[in-house]
Amino acid sequence: MARPTILVAESEALQALSVRKLVLESAKYNVLTAHTTDEALDIFHLFPNINVAVLVMDGVIDCELVARSIKQVTSKIPIVATSARIAQKCENADHILCSHEPETLITLMRTLVGDPVKRSL
Repeated sequence: MARPTILVAESEALQALSVRKLVLESAKYNVLTAHTTDEALDIFHLFPNINVAVLVMDGVIDCELVARSIKQVTSKIPIVATSARIAQKCENADHILCSHEPETLITLMRTLVGDPVKRSL
């Protein structure tokens, strides 16, 4: 069975590996990474069968635009927004998490799309 695919949009430096990407891949999820709003939209249109979109609200990624664009195409893809700031909001996100709690992100992914480790057993 195919592993779930997660789109992660965050503005990490292009030379750096995203910590979120590493955490999700360590949990056996497939991860597509975008570093700009436009790149996130391009990846979504090229790979519309993603299972979840994780949008990092860091001032570079336009969470509202990406989330709204995905929701216009389908309501079946959960949108998870993460932020280091507690009061930051993304109106079109289905879930908002603290970006400093990777275990919470993994727990939510398992709730939304299952545990890829258990799928492969």
